[in-house]
Amino acid sequence: MRGRPRRTTTGLAASAVCALLAVVAAGCSSAQPRVSDAELTVSTTTAIIADLVQEVGGNRVDVSSIVPTRGDPHSYEPSPGDAVKVARADVVFGNGLLLEEPGIMKMARTNAPKSAPKIEIAERLEQYGGKAMKLEEDLGLDVLWLGWAVEGQVAGDGTQVRTTVTKLEGPGDLRVYLTDTLGSPQVYVDSADGLDAKDSFTLPAGAHTHVNWAFSKPGTYRLTIGGRTEPDEGSGRALGSGTFTFTVGDATRPPKGARVLDGGHADVTLNAETGKVYVRADGANGQRERHPADEVVLNVPGRAKESVPKEKPYAFLGRPGDDVWVLPQAVIGKHVHGDLDPHAWEDVANTQAYVRRIEAELTKADPKGATTYEKNATAYLKRLDALDQKVARTLATIPKANRQLITTHDAFGYLAEAYGMEVAGFVVPVPNREPSAAEVEKLGATIRDKKVPAVFVEPNLAARADVLKRVAKDQGVRVCTIYGDSFGGDVDSYESMMRHNARELAKCLGGQA
Repeated sequence: MRGRPRRTTTGLAASAVCALLAVVAAGCSSAQPRVSDAELTVSTTTAIIADLVQEVGGNRVDVSSIVPTRGDPHSYEPSPGDAVKVARADVVFGNGLLLEEPGIMKMARTNAPKSAPKIEIAERLEQYGGKAMKLEEDLGLDVLWLGWAVEGQVAGDGTQVRTTVTKLEGPGDLRVYLTDTLGSPQVYVDSADGLDAKDSFTLPAGAHTHVNWAFSKPGTYRLTIGGRTEPDEGSGRALGSGTFTFTVGDATRPPKGARVLDGGHADVTLNAETGKVYVRADGANGQRERHPADEVVLNVPGRAKESVPKEKPYAFLGRPGDDVWVLPQAVIGKHVHGDLDPHAWEDVANTQAYVRRIEAELTKADPKGATTYEKNATAYLKRLDALDQKVARTLATIPKANRQLITTHDAFGYLAEAYGMEVAGFVVPVPNREPSAAEVEKLGATIRDKKVPAVFVEPNLAARADVLKRVAKDQGVRVCTIYGDSFGGDVDSYESMMRHNARELAKCLGGQA
């Protein structure tokens, strides 16, 4: 509830577009002619931020969003048309905290005029009166949930870190791939056709991503990786390398005395500052542990054995029906993120911090509009005060036992923290296979044990929600609609989104809408 103590807080070739489009090529070095009478042309990454900028800027700004109204900023791939719009921008606003798919911000940096500020609002949230919250992930998988990560800082805006698999020793092949939101695989590493520079991927510094690890045969594997920095301009520098040991199948025994990781959340990690390579794992006390590559064994047990899907896109894994041992991606779609939860706007108090930052940045870019921006921001902040109180009052009507959120997307931690609710779970499909009977039962048990009267689906992520809908039907609970990263239907502004969410939560969880 508002006012109660909060939890502890802590403050993957867009550049080619310029070579393909003459109009954008001009825009890469200088601003394009104006297409409106507004004083500022503003480009934002999401429709939510575009709405906030419009409220503060009023008639002095012409605002457009890169990600469409119903799009997903975690996975949206920018188009040449987006590059054209960005090339005209006087100011670019993004959310930051690695909310956006990395190509979005790279496209903005590459195509926007060099003079245009590129502002990631949530990166300085606390300076403007907001609070950022740690992102905690735990899907309770019965095998190791293994991703890739880059730690440490790198010089230069837009610099990425490329991690490349240089060697694999073992009885079979390894494929590392990502399954997108439509169920299609994107292969990063495939040892079956030999290893080269293509067996790699890039991440921003400080980022982590989920992937699938698929081994074709049981046994012991030794995987060597190396890295280098890739700045937007100039040459990069080589980083360190390391070799990791995997044991696959129940008959494979790890070396005596080795530290074995066979559950929980961990990442194969490259440190961009020190060049070191290690495994970063979540410890029992909530603190991260870092294990040198040669001192830890990553276990892929017998229960991780699956069958190669019959669908053609998965033919790279082998013949349909062949055995394959998989550590699953678990969160479907591109899911690159950092240590802090980027969905800060789900707490209205944080959105007020967004507004203060937007006012300050618009004023810097257009000092003559300072009075207008201040007036608009002041009026909007008052409306947000009223909205905050309305959301709090509405959610307070939900019986305490019912204040449980089960969704398809881990986007509502700030809402739960600010308004006295609990994230009971975000339910996502395990890629490439139907959930087991045990997994479906576990979800059903969660709903039964917590006596959850409803589960919540985001409209732009409805394609992910089949399992959740099916279990909800089996348990006799409602499936309701909530908005996280995007608008849709009658929800066309931040205020209408938060009012809808409050009403829907109250209505579906036994409160008074």
